[in-house]
Amino acid sequence: MNPGRVNATIRAVSEWIDHSPDNRDRDREALLWGRVTKVGEEVGEVIAALIGATGQNPRKGHSATLQDVERELLDVAMTALAAVAHLHTGDAEPPDLLGLLAGHVETVARRVGAA
Repeated sequence: MNPGRVNATIRAVSEWIDHSPDNRDRDREALLWGRVTKVGEEVGEVIAALIGATGQNPRKGHSATLQDVERELLDVAMTALAAVAHLHTGDAEPPDLLGLLAGHVETVARRVGAA
Protein backbone atom coordinates (compact mmCIF):
# COMPACT_ATOMS: atom_id res chain seq x y z
CA MET A 1 0.00 0.00 0.00
CA ASN A 2 1.49 3.37 -0.96
CA PRO A 3 1.99 6.08 1.69
CA GLY A 4 -0.87 8.22 0.39
CA ARG A 5 -3.25 5.29 0.62
CA VAL A 6 -2.01 4.44 4.13
CA ASN A 7 -2.67 8.03 5.25
CA ALA A 8 -6.15 7.99 3.71
CA THR A 9 -6.93 4.64 5.31
CA ILE A 10 -5.84 5.78 8.77
CA ARG A 11 -7.98 8.91 8.39
CA ALA A 12 -10.92 6.76 7.24
CA VAL A 13 -10.58 4.50 10.30
CA SER A 14 -10.38 7.57 12.52
CA GLU A 15 -13.54 9.03 10.97
CA TRP A 16 -15.29 5.66 11.34
CA ILE A 17 -14.49 5.69 15.06
CA ASP A 18 -15.77 9.27 15.45
CA HIS A 19 -19.01 8.48 13.62
CA SER A 20 -19.75 5.13 15.26
CA PRO A 21 -23.16 5.03 16.97
CA ASP A 22 -21.71 5.32 20.48
CA ASN A 23 -19.43 8.24 19.55
CA ARG A 24 -21.39 10.39 17.11
CA ASP A 25 -23.00 12.50 19.87
CA ARG A 26 -19.85 12.95 21.98
CA ASP A 27 -18.04 16.27 21.90
CA ARG A 28 -14.51 16.54 20.47
CA GLU A 29 -12.82 16.63 23.86
CA ALA A 30 -14.57 13.46 25.01
CA LEU A 31 -13.57 11.78 21.75
CA LEU A 32 -9.96 12.89 22.23
CA TRP A 33 -9.90 11.49 25.77
CA GLY A 34 -11.29 8.24 24.42
CA ARG A 35 -8.63 8.09 21.72
CA VAL A 36 -5.72 8.74 24.07
CA THR A 37 -6.92 6.26 26.68
CA LYS A 38 -7.43 3.69 23.91
CA VAL A 39 -3.69 3.93 23.19
CA GLY A 40 -3.07 2.99 26.83
CA GLU A 41 -5.50 0.08 26.60
CA GLU A 42 -3.64 -1.19 23.53
CA VAL A 43 -0.35 -0.99 25.46
CA GLY A 44 -1.93 -3.24 28.07
CA GLU A 45 -2.60 -5.78 25.33
CA VAL A 46 1.08 -5.67 24.33
CA ILE A 47 2.05 -6.37 27.92
CA ALA A 48 -0.42 -9.27 28.15
CA ALA A 49 0.96 -10.74 24.92
CA LEU A 50 4.54 -10.40 26.14
CA ILE A 51 3.64 -12.11 29.42
CA GLY A 52 2.06 -14.91 27.41
CA ALA A 53 4.98 -15.16 24.97
CA THR A 54 7.54 -15.41 27.74
CA GLY A 55 5.50 -17.71 30.00
CA GLN A 56 5.53 -15.28 32.92
CA ASN A 57 2.09 -16.40 34.14
CA PRO A 58 2.54 -19.91 35.56
CA ARG A 59 -1.22 -20.55 35.43
CA LYS A 60 -1.40 -19.88 31.67
CA GLY A 61 2.12 -20.83 30.56
CA HIS A 62 3.11 -19.85 27.03
CA SER A 63 -0.21 -18.49 25.79
CA ALA A 64 1.05 -16.11 23.08
CA THR A 65 3.87 -15.76 20.58
CA LEU A 66 6.27 -13.00 19.67
CA GLN A 67 4.17 -12.55 16.53
CA ASP A 68 1.25 -11.74 18.86
CA VAL A 69 3.46 -9.16 20.58
CA GLU A 70 4.35 -7.68 17.20
CA ARG A 71 0.71 -7.48 16.14
CA GLU A 72 -0.22 -5.77 19.40
CA LEU A 73 2.64 -3.27 19.01
CA LEU A 74 1.35 -2.45 15.53
CA ASP A 75 -2.13 -1.97 17.02
CA VAL A 76 -0.59 0.62 19.38
CA ALA A 77 0.98 2.43 16.41
CA MET A 78 -2.24 2.37 14.41
CA THR A 79 -4.29 3.56 17.38
CA ALA A 80 -1.84 6.39 18.04
CA LEU A 81 -1.84 7.49 14.38
CA ALA A 82 -5.65 7.44 14.31
CA ALA A 83 -5.61 9.65 17.43
CA VAL A 84 -3.27 12.07 15.65
CA ALA A 85 -5.68 12.08 12.70
CA HIS A 86 -8.49 12.89 15.14
CA LEU A 87 -6.52 15.92 16.38
CA HIS A 88 -6.75 17.30 12.85
CA THR A 89 -10.45 16.62 12.24
CA GLY A 90 -11.85 19.54 10.33
CA ASP A 91 -8.49 20.86 9.13
CA ALA A 92 -8.71 22.23 5.61
CA GLU A 93 -5.61 20.22 4.69
CA PRO A 94 -5.22 16.96 6.62
CA PRO A 95 -1.63 16.20 7.63
CA ASP A 96 0.58 13.54 6.13
CA LEU A 97 0.42 11.16 9.09
CA LEU A 98 3.29 8.98 7.92
CA GLY A 99 5.29 12.16 7.23
CA LEU A 100 4.66 13.30 10.81
CA LEU A 101 5.82 9.90 12.04
CA ALA A 102 8.91 9.98 9.82
CA GLY A 103 9.78 13.47 11.05
CA HIS A 104 9.42 12.34 14.65
CA VAL A 105 11.59 9.28 14.01
CA GLU A 106 14.26 11.54 12.49
CA THR A 107 14.11 13.92 15.47
CA VAL A 108 14.51 11.07 17.97
CA ALA A 109 17.30 9.50 15.90
CA ARG A 110 19.21 12.80 15.85
CA ARG A 111 18.70 13.24 19.59
CA VAL A 112 20.25 9.83 20.33
CA GLY A 113 22.98 10.08 17.69
CA ALA A 114 21.53 7.39 15.42
CA ALA A 115 20.83 9.65 12.43
